Amino acid sequence: MAKLTAESASRQTFIPLMQELAAAYQAFSLYDAEGLRKSGSDLTPSQARVVFTLGDTDGMTCKDIGDITLITKGTLTGVVDRLEEKGLVERWSVEGDGRKTIVALTGRGERIYKKEFPKHVEFLKSKFDKLGAAERKQATELLGKIKALF
Repeated sequence: MAKLTAESASRQTFIPLMQELAAAYQAFSLYDAEGLRKSGSDLTPSQARVVFTLGDTDGMTCKDIGDITLITKGTLTGVVDRLEEKGLVERWSVEGDGRKTIVALTGRGERIYKKEFPKHVEFLKSKFDKLGAAERKQATELLGKIKALF
């Protein structure tokens, strides 16, 4: 296989897919953040992802939260710190394993989750409803295949 040059690299057939994937992610991220701003929840997108992930659970380890939200460990620590300052989460060490920390919503955090999560899903639903059920299924399957490649 010949080594790619700048010219030949730009002609790779996957480049348009990569560009559309990046553009779709950026567009979704901006729209998602707009919904949180409009709701008046005072949550950043990362904070909302953590609150929405913890909702209706007894709490999770930071590793589990990171795996679900895709927030890196260093960033997640700061997000949880700020949620704790807002009184929305609490954390404690697992007995017998001081390295594991459980994070759970406080009563106030659970109330925010119950108020904000349905509103945010409704906000996003208006866009995803523009795709038919078959299109959503197909997109989900293709994105899953792309994720598995990496």
